[in-house]
This record gives sequence, C-alpha cells and structure tokens, in this order.
Amino acid sequence: MTALTIERDRGRTEDDPTAAATRRRVSLTRPHHLFAWVLIAPAVVLFVFVFVIPIVYSGGLSLMGTAAGASAYGVREEVFVGLGNYTKVLQDPTFWTSLGNLAVYALFLVPIMMLTAMLFALLLDLPRAHLRAFSRMAIFLPYGVPSVIAALMWGFLYVPEISPIYQLAETFGLQFPTLLRGDLVMTAIINVVLWGGIGFNTIILYTSLQSLPKEQIDAARIDGCNEPRIAWYIKLPHIVPATILTGLFSIIGALQVYSEPQMLSSLTPAISSTYFPLMRVYRDAFAHDDLNSASAASIILALATVLLSLLVLGGQRLAARRNA
Repeated sequence: MTALTIERDRGRTEDDPTAAATRRRVSLTRPHHLFAWVLIAPAVVLFVFVFVIPIVYSGGLSLMGTAAGASAYGVREEVFVGLGNYTKVLQDPTFWTSLGNLAVYALFLVPIMMLTAMLFALLLDLPRAHLRAFSRMAIFLPYGVPSVIAALMWGFLYVPEISPIYQLAETFGLQFPTLLRGDLVMTAIINVVLWGGIGFNTIILYTSLQSLPKEQIDAARIDGCNEPRIAWYIKLPHIVPATILTGLFSIIGALQVYSEPQMLSSLTPAISSTYFPLMRVYRDAFAHDDLNSASAASIILALATVLLSLLVLGGQRLAARRNA
C-alpha cells in the first residue's frame, strides 16, 4: 500500500462523521473496560481459588478410589472408580437417615425463622414503637455471636446439672424436660440456630420496609385502615422480594447445618456422628480417612442445594409473571 493510498483512506475516515464517532467511542471505552477488569480481577481470582478449584478438586476425588497395588507389600493406590463412590453413598442407610433429620430440621426451622423475622420487622416499623434503635441492636446482636460460641453457651444452659435455668425451676418446684435427650434434641438444635439467625433476616426485612413510600401508608390511614390491615395489604406484599431472598438464605443455611449439632454432640449421645449430612461427611473424611466418599456426599449435597435454590427462584419468577 502506497503512502498516497494511506493518506486518501485517512482523509476519507476523517471526513466520515460515523467513522470518527466510532473511533472516538472506542478510544474512550477501551480504557474503561481495562480499568473495570483491573478492579474485578482480585474478586475473580479469589472466586476461582476459593470456589471453583475446590469444587473441581472435590469432583475429581469423588471419581477416584483406593485399591491395593500389585506389589508384594500391597501398597494402596488411587484408581478411577467412576460413580462407585456415589453409589456407595446412596446405598448407605446412615446417609438417608441424616437426610431425614435434615428435612425435619429444615421444615421446622425455616418457617419459624421467617415468620418470627417478619413479625419483628413489622413491630419495629410501627409508628408508636419505642426504643427502636435498642430493639434493632438487641435483635441483631445474637447474629454476631459465632455459631460455635452460641452452641457452647446454649449447651451449658441445656445440661440440668449445671444450668441455672433448671436450678431456678427446681427452686419453684417446676420440672423442665431435658432437651438433650431423645427426640427433643432436635428442638435444642433449632433453638440455637433460631437465636442466632432471626436478627439477620429481621434487619433485611425491616430495611425493605423502610423503602415503602410513607405517602402510601398515610393514605391508607386516612382511609381508615388500622395497622394490622396496613401490614397485611401493603407492607407484606411490598417485602415479598426480600422475604424470598431471606427465605432462600435460610434454606441454604439449613442444608449446611454443622457447627451447632457438632458442638452439642459432645454433651449428649442423642446426636450421633451421622446425625446430619455434613457431620457424616466430616466423619468419612477425618475419622474414616475416606476422602473419596466424603467428596461424593459433598457433591450430592451441593447439587441438591443448587436444585432447591433454582426451584425457589423459578417459583418466584412464575408467580411474578402470573401477577403481571
């Protein structure tokens, strides 16, 4: 290409307003794109190392197994077993028993937590509510306590021999049931998780209520609506998205329960090492040194969590389309 041709093409480009605008837009956009990638790069790297790589590694472990080698000493070596570990987990009765305990736990925990959080949020939003700042702090404060500390604290209160609650009840001639025995141990676990989790959901729902236009509530009061009717017909429909979000968080948290029953298991034989699925995973990985089965069980739980989350979000979108 000659110099004359280059100069002629350059002249045509400069004379063309569309080409000039495109060149100007691209020159202004590329640095912004590069700067955006620089900003999100640490988060992407952290996501890959903390989330993607462990999942891929766990998936690889779930497809492997150990077998005795061909040498005279019988050294065990890693071999590919395919879906053998998944079959082993699904055929284990303790796995299904732990899933049953988890289902009962979630069916009681999630509704109670969501209803209590909505009630607290509505009470905090009342126009005549007193000590609102203190109440918000008191409700949210248990969420800041680590789950291990909360389990130890409540475990101290559950043991009749050392619990001040049981001792005070005996002083007045009352007899409280022992929560760390038999079927009541599920109640003890749910109580610990409720105490620590209600505050988080309450604050999210209360914050969502603050975005409700005050003019709409004032108009309802002028029309003669009392506070229960305002809460039912105006406030609760307004916080449906926040309710679904917190409900989804509660479901995922219920599927990941581990710290509370693990800590309470040292105080009672009613909580076995396979009481919940994650406790069974811990037992296989660290007590039985079977990382392959533990990885397979973890993948199954992860897939179940993703599937349940997609069902909840899909139900939300379907309901939104029907109401539109």
